[in-house]
Amino acid sequence: MKLKIPFLDSVWYALGFFVTILRGCGYFMLRGQASFKILIMQILFTFVEALGISSLLAVGMGTAVIVIGMPMLETFSQEQLIYSVLIIMITREFGPILTAFIIIARSATAIATEMAGMVISHEIEAYISVGVNPIEHLAVPRFLGVTASMFLLNLYFSLFGLVGSFFVAQFIKPMPPSIYFNNLLQVLTLSDIVITIVKSVVFGMIISTIAVIQGLAVERASTEIPVAGLRAVSSAFVGCILVDIILCVVYYSL
Repeated sequence: MKLKIPFLDSVWYALGFFVTILRGCGYFMLRGQASFKILIMQILFTFVEALGISSLLAVGMGTAVIVIGMPMLETFSQEQLIYSVLIIMITREFGPILTAFIIIARSATAIATEMAGMVISHEIEAYISVGVNPIEHLAVPRFLGVTASMFLLNLYFSLFGLVGSFFVAQFIKPMPPSIYFNNLLQVLTLSDIVITIVKSVVFGMIISTIAVIQGLAVERASTEIPVAGLRAVSSAFVGCILVDIILCVVYYSL
């Protein structure tokens, strides 16, 4: 008797759906003019409209590192380490995962409920009946939009957090901006840039794929729509955290 594990079945299904979306990306690039507006609107909602909350979190993270870390390091005469801590906390570790949480809370819910509403109202069947591939027309632009937005928002989070921490540092230990940013650039390595880019892109693909899957998984009851949104959020949280752990283990073991 073959033992079925629901979690593994869900993972394999998600991977298969992810491959289908990647295949659809090629067709979207060739003939996706009709869906290009969906891509632009997705980037507008996921990236542009999330700049406010991202700015607040980025400044809060930088403030916490400066206020807590700088006095502590000064007691050990290791003030220079504050720049390494800033890069590690904002750029390498917490920046990507906090940005992912913002997008999960906003876009994963929105995409899942929107797709679920289309299933309930038979819009997906209507697309199929007229020969339009719903994956190519609906899933792919949301996948590309969320992934691109995740990358841009993570970049913005890192820059805003590092710049914001400079202004906070002026209240504790004033310094010229040239010294502050030169010290940051000295501790910033290529591996830091690569890992934050990898995390942001992977997180974006995970969030968008899971949101579309959960939205399309509803049956015929309208009460399933909010449930699809909740499942998308919880599954995306779990997926991003697990992948973040794996990437951290790989990065620090190299």
